[in-house]
Amino acid sequence: MVSVMTRMLWRDLWHLRGQVFAAALVVACGVAVFVGTRGTYAALLQAQQQYYLTARFADVFAHLKRAPESLVERIRRLPGVAQVHSRVVIEVSVDLPNLPEPAVARIVSLPQQATPMLNDLVLVSGRWVGANVPNEVLISQAFATANQLKIGDRIGALLHGRWTSLTIVGVALSPEFVYEVGSGMLFPDNRRYGVLWMAREGVASATDMQGAFNDVVLSLASEANEREVVANLDTLLRPYGGLAAYGRDEQLSHRILSDELGEIAVVTTTVPSLFLGVGAFLLYVVLTRLVATQRTQIGLLKAFGRTDARVGLHYLLMASATVGVGLALGFPLGVQIGTYFIDVYREFFHFPRLVLDIEPRLVMLAIAVSAAAAAVGALAAVVRAARLAPAEAMHPEPPASYRSGALEQFGLMRRVSPSLRMILRNLLRRPWKAVASVVGMALAVGLMVLGRFGVDAANHMMDVQFSKIQRDDLTVFFNEPRSPRAIAEIARLPGVLQVEPFRAVPAWLRHEHRSKRIEVVGLTSTHQLRQLLDRQLQPVELPHEGLVLSDKLARILHVQLGDIVTMEVLEGKRQTLQIPVVRIVDEPIGLGAYMDAEALTHAIGEQATSSGAYLRIDADLAKTLYAQLKQLPAVAGVAVRGAVQSSIRETMDRSFLYFALVQTLFACVIVAGMVYNSARLALAERGNELASLGVLGFTQREIGAMLLGEQAVMVALAIPIGLATGYGLTAMMVPLFDRELFRLPLVVGPWSYAYAVAATLMAFVLSCVVVARRIRELDLVSVLKTRE
Repeated sequence: MVSVMTRMLWRDLWHLRGQVFAAALVVACGVAVFVGTRGTYAALLQAQQQYYLTARFADVFAHLKRAPESLVERIRRLPGVAQVHSRVVIEVSVDLPNLPEPAVARIVSLPQQATPMLNDLVLVSGRWVGANVPNEVLISQAFATANQLKIGDRIGALLHGRWTSLTIVGVALSPEFVYEVGSGMLFPDNRRYGVLWMAREGVASATDMQGAFNDVVLSLASEANEREVVANLDTLLRPYGGLAAYGRDEQLSHRILSDELGEIAVVTTTVPSLFLGVGAFLLYVVLTRLVATQRTQIGLLKAFGRTDARVGLHYLLMASATVGVGLALGFPLGVQIGTYFIDVYREFFHFPRLVLDIEPRLVMLAIAVSAAAAAVGALAAVVRAARLAPAEAMHPEPPASYRSGALEQFGLMRRVSPSLRMILRNLLRRPWKAVASVVGMALAVGLMVLGRFGVDAANHMMDVQFSKIQRDDLTVFFNEPRSPRAIAEIARLPGVLQVEPFRAVPAWLRHEHRSKRIEVVGLTSTHQLRQLLDRQLQPVELPHEGLVLSDKLARILHVQLGDIVTMEVLEGKRQTLQIPVVRIVDEPIGLGAYMDAEALTHAIGEQATSSGAYLRIDADLAKTLYAQLKQLPAVAGVAVRGAVQSSIRETMDRSFLYFALVQTLFACVIVAGMVYNSARLALAERGNELASLGVLGFTQREIGAMLLGEQAVMVALAIPIGLATGYGLTAMMVPLFDRELFRLPLVVGPWSYAYAVAATLMAFVLSCVVVARRIRELDLVSVLKTRE
C-alpha cells in the first residue's frame, strides 16, 4: 500500500514537473561536463601510466656530438643509474610523395633484433627491421597516416649529404613521441615531421658513427637523485659535446601531455561546479516556494504524527528525484562528450590504447557530487519545513508588508505606464529573488563568453605570431653552422626574394638560482622577416649589445632590465659569458632569447656563421624552390610558414571550438531554466493578483506581457553583468594557459560578446514561448475561486 507521503511526493513532482525538469536539465549539464572531462582525464592518465611502464620510458635524456661506445659502461656505473641505452639520432630532410616541400624526419637507431630496451617500440603493423638490410625503416603511425604511407612504400632521405631510398617495413609507436614534434616545434605537423627507426648499423655507417653514439637515455634506480645523476652525466659528456642532460619533466612530449592533464584537472572542477551551483539554486527556489504554498498540508501532517525529520525527508526526496533525472540525462550525454574529446586527443597524443573507460568510481563520484548539490539546494527548504510548528502552519503565511520605495518617493513611477510600474514594483519589493535570478543568468552569459575565449585568444595569438613576428615565408635550417657562402647559395635559388640569416646557439641562461636551457638566436641588425615586439605589439630595434628576452623567459628567470645573466654556451669553446638584459619583448609562442648576430658570434669566438635563414619567396616559384632545397646537403629541414600556421590553427580549432559549442549550449539551458522557473513561480505566487487584473479588463496578452516583462528586465540586467563576469572568468583562466610553449592572451573579441548576447536572447525567447503557452491555457478567473 502506497503511503500518504509517497502519494504526496508523486503529486508534487507531477504538479511541478516543468520547474523540476528545468532544474534537472541544469544538473544534467553539470553532470555531463563532469563525466566527459573527468572521464577524458582518467583515460589519458591511465594510458600515460600504462604506456610509460610497459614501454620503459626513460627518466633522463642527453644529446651530444659523438662519444665512443665504451663510455656507456662509465655512464652505467654512475650512482643512481639503473639502465642505459645509447643511440644514434639525427634529423634529416626527406622527400615524400604528394608533398612538394621537404619534410623532416628524426631517425632513431634500433638494435638489430627486437629486444626489450628503454623507450621501447610498440609495433602497430609490419615487422622489425632486417638485421642485414640497412635501408629498412619503421615509421611513426602519425607520420604514416598523415602522408598515406604504407608498408612497402619507399621514401627518400638525405643521409650525410647523399640521397638514400628507405623502405618502410613497419609502423610503430614510442613513449618518447606520444606528442610528435621536432626540435623548435610547438605544435604537431604530422604531414611534414615524423619519426623513423632504422637499424643501428645502417644509421652509423651513413653518418660515420660506427662504434659511437650521439644520444643516450637512462632509467634511474628508485632511490636515485635525478639532479645528481644529471649533473654527473653532464660532467661525463662535456668532453664529447654534450648539450646538457635533462629529466623527464623537460622532455617535450611528456611536458606537453602533463600540461594538458593539468588543464583538464582544473576544468573537471570549475565548470561542473558552476552548473551544479546553478542547479542547486533552482532547487532552492522551487522547494522554498513549495514549502510556502504547502504550509497547511505540513501542519496537518505534523498534527497526525509525522515527525519533523519525515517531513524534511519528503522535500529532500524531491530534490533527489530532480538530481536523479539530471543524472539519467547527463550521464549518457557526458559519455558522448568524453568520447568526442578522446577522439580529438587521439589526433595529438599517440598511445597504443586510449579509450573512455567509465569506471564505477567515476559513476559514484558523479552521483555523490550531484547529491551534494541537491542537498545544498534543498537544505533551506527542508529546515524551513521541519521547523514549522503544526499550529502555526495551519494559518496562512502573513502577507508581506510593502512601503513606498525610492521610485515612488521621487515621483518617478508616475512617469511610466501602469504595466511597467507593476513590473518595477514587483521586482523592487522582492529584491533578493530578482538579484538571485539575475546572478544565475549573468553566470550563464559569462560561461558563454568564457567558452569563446579560447577561439578569440588563439586567433589573436596566431595573428601576432605569423603576421607581426614571423614575416618570412620559409625558414631553412642547416645541419651545422655554415659560412656566408651557404647564405649566398640560398639567395641564388629560384624564387628567393629576400634572405635574412640567423645563428642559433644552445646555452644555459642562469640568473641567481634559476636557469633555463635555451637557444640564443642571433639576428641581423636589419631584421625585417623576424620582428621583435614590445608589450604594445610595436616593432623594436635590436640593440647592438646585450641580450633580449621574451617576457615569459624573463619571468622564469626573474630577470628585469639591466640584470646580468650568465650564459653558458653548450657548443664550440663553451664559454661562460656575463651579458646584461637590455630589452624584454612580447612573444605568444615559445621562449625567446636574442642578440645581434655579429655580437653573438664575436662573443663565442666565431667568424660569421649561420644556423639557417629566413626567406621571402615568390609563391609562383615555390615548387621549383622546394625541389632545389631538397637537393642541398647542407639543408637539414624547411619550415613553411603557411603550413605551420595551418597546422596550429587546426590544432586550436579542434581543441577549442567543440568545447565552446558545448559550453554555450549548456549555458543556454541555464538561461532558459532560470527564466522558465522564475516565470512559473511568479505565476503561482501572483495568481490572485493576475486573475484580478483579468477581471478588471486586462487581456491575457497584457497579463502575459507583465509577467514576462519582469523576466525581460532581469535578462536585460543580467546581460551586461554577465559580459563583465565572462571577462572576469576569462582573466581567471588565462594563467592556466600561460605555458612555456604558448601563452593565450586575455582577448575577448566583440563577436564573442555578440554571440553570448544572441544566444541568451534566443534562450529567453524560447522560454517565454513555453511560459506564454501555459498562461493561455490557464483560466485566471478560476484562480479567484481557489483557496491555497
